[in-house]
Amino acid sequence: MSSAARTNPPKVVKSVHGIGVACGLAAGVWLGAAEAPTKLVNSGLSPYAISLCMVAGVFTARWTIPTLLKGTRQVFADLSEHRHLIPVAILAGMLWAVANTLTVFAIRDVGLAIAFPLWNTNSLVGILWGRLLFGELKGASRVNIVKVVLGATAIVAAAVMLGFSTIHGSGAHNRAVGGVLAAIGASLLWGTMYIPYRKAYISGMNPLSFVTVFTIGELGTMLTLVLALDGGTKAAVFHSGETRHLLFWLFLGGFVWVIGDLFQQFATKYLGIGRGIPLSNTNQMWGLAWGALVFGELAHADAHHRLLVVIGSLVMICGALAVTTAVATEQENSSMREALVRECARYDLDYDRVMKSYAGQSPAMAVERRAWWDYVILACAVGVFIWLGRNAEVPALSMNLAWVAALTAILLASAGAGGWLLWKSTKFS
Repeated sequence: MSSAARTNPPKVVKSVHGIGVACGLAAGVWLGAAEAPTKLVNSGLSPYAISLCMVAGVFTARWTIPTLLKGTRQVFADLSEHRHLIPVAILAGMLWAVANTLTVFAIRDVGLAIAFPLWNTNSLVGILWGRLLFGELKGASRVNIVKVVLGATAIVAAAVMLGFSTIHGSGAHNRAVGGVLAAIGASLLWGTMYIPYRKAYISGMNPLSFVTVFTIGELGTMLTLVLALDGGTKAAVFHSGETRHLLFWLFLGGFVWVIGDLFQQFATKYLGIGRGIPLSNTNQMWGLAWGALVFGELAHADAHHRLLVVIGSLVMICGALAVTTAVATEQENSSMREALVRECARYDLDYDRVMKSYAGQSPAMAVERRAWWDYVILACAVGVFIWLGRNAEVPALSMNLAWVAALTAILLASAGAGGWLLWKSTKFS
């Protein structure tokens, strides 16, 4: 084992932790906003059609943003070096697509402000997988273990509280139960999806490269679901002119989701599953803001159920923060390095190179001129937005436009701050 495998200076650990925390917070803001367009389910589109349209936006964004930041030559070079991870990334995309479809059912049945906290129990699932498969928390201090355990317990308690808050009134009982089950199913799938994330990043793969392959699994799975369960080639999403004006907003929702997910990918890389995912799950706060402030979802709720929603949301956020303030000790970092050693031995990777990449210090690559097709990809993405935007109409939903403007300003500020920190510290490595 090289000397780098035996040492990991505290300065590097602290720097990586800070970057991960910043990315997790930015992810929460963007992931919270991304689900707002799925409110269009009230306009008559099926959940499968909504998810497919969002995934189309996701597909475009997952190719456009890496091309913009790195260029396809660097992306393809990274994929070539980590060919063994391509099937893993496709599998992760398949899990994401099914989970995203379940969230649309959940939003339809119980509302955005309620569904968000329920599927955010994926952080608890992620903590379990991180401990079992990657040795996270192995060697952690008692204080850190207590923070993680109590934080995870708070997340579960909050999910139960919010679940009960949706089941009231005899007429809506069955539908509310279905919405709760859909959100829980999304939680299980998304919690499992983080296994491929972590495996990729302890192998030294760049998140921007990972997501370009990830989206193949997403789009393929959604097309299969629509063809199998939503009318096949006769599905309304392929033929109905009445839905054309809605496509821009769903496409935009998928694009917004990708920005949040990229921040989440970097948070997972630098903090691990058990810490990075709970921090990104502060999207509960932002999802609640969009649902309650923009769409007025709690306007007709009685005081009891409003109290359950507020307390449950606060408990969940506090639980997530408790988990992510557990900064890894040197002994725990040693366990992480052991996982890197095993991964390098399994796939014959260079440990020093992987360790530098894991810490955001990838060896400098030769600066290559962008390929002509990079500009074609970017132009096509802009063209799709213009084409869809020409037919877009403001949805016939009651929305508070002042809050839309305020929350959008927060979105842009968080992306600017998080992107600048990532570029300054790691050059998006």
